[in-house]
Amino acid sequence: MISLLIWVLVLILIFGLVWWIISLIPLPPPFAVIAQVVVGVILVLILVSMLLQLAPFPNGPLLR
Repeated sequence: MISLLIWVLVLILIFGLVWWIISLIPLPPPFAVIAQVVVGVILVLILVSMLLQLAPFPNGPLLR
């Protein structure tokens, strides 16, 4: 459980750094927003997949 918390913190730091770098790059407005949305969606998908491993499903996880 502690290792999962450490992994979540590391992922948030890495994705926060990527988010910050994207905001520093002078991209045109639609491309910067699209890149930030993609980074956010990837982070949410990783976090959901990590949390689904902890859920007690009787026949295994819902998504395989």
